Amino acid sequence: MKSKQQPPPNTVNSLSKVLDQSEQIKGVVDECAKELSSVNLALKDSLSIQDQKAEIENALEKSQEVESKVQEASDQLSVVNKSLEHEVRERECLEHQLAAVKKQEESARHEAFHDPLTGLPNRVLFNERLEHGLVQAKRHGWSLAIMFLDLNDFKTINDVYGHDAGDIVLQTISKRLKDNTRDDDTVSRHGGDEFLYLLMEAQEKQHTILMVEKIIKVIQEPCDIGVRELVINPSIGISLFPKDGDSSDILIKSADKAMYQAKRTKSGYAFASET
Repeated sequence: MKSKQQPPPNTVNSLSKVLDQSEQIKGVVDECAKELSSVNLALKDSLSIQDQKAEIENALEKSQEVESKVQEASDQLSVVNKSLEHEVRERECLEHQLAAVKKQEESARHEAFHDPLTGLPNRVLFNERLEHGLVQAKRHGWSLAIMFLDLNDFKTINDVYGHDAGDIVLQTISKRLKDNTRDDDTVSRHGGDEFLYLLMEAQEKQHTILMVEKIIKVIQEPCDIGVRELVINPSIGISLFPKDGDSSDILIKSADKAMYQAKRTKSGYAFASET
């Protein structure tokens, strides 16, 4: 199971928050500057009306100095805010570029490990999961099952109704298989109208039979290709680890052989150990 990674902090949001705080501070400074200016005007009016008083002159001088400093601070904050705005725009641009690169990487990885028509895992990903499953099974003493599934008379569907209809059938069957796959199991498109199904922790043989019969029933539901509905019948070969082999190659070949046995006998499914 893959470990969950914590998402990186959003620097743009952090900078935007700092910018908002800076703008709020600037607003307070501007208000202070206006109030000081108003006070200074009042003091000047007092000087013009009253007698010259050293205290008032001194207070006015100090107040004007403070007003000048506040105004200078406001100007400096404006410069800082402009720099922050520029930084936010640059960070937003960088984050958009990074998101685009990550999306491209994810898309490329998905294409490398999934079938383009059905979206199911391809042979490479299936083999990778099977190898991992075998390691786990050997370590914990589990059993697992490989099902090799083929759609009967699929070539006839392509010949009679066209390849578009054949693609609809493959996509429909793939979705049904995916919807009926447990989280720990894997279903993949092996190629053409062939699929591979990895059943992890297969318990007793009867449990596997129940899973196979469920899959056959799901596949046999009418498939709408537009011009009509078709009923698709599969042939499934099953190999079991460790009974029928201890490597991925042997297990897949054994299941493939059993599938042809099921196709010849029209039995729906067959176990490698019984062929």
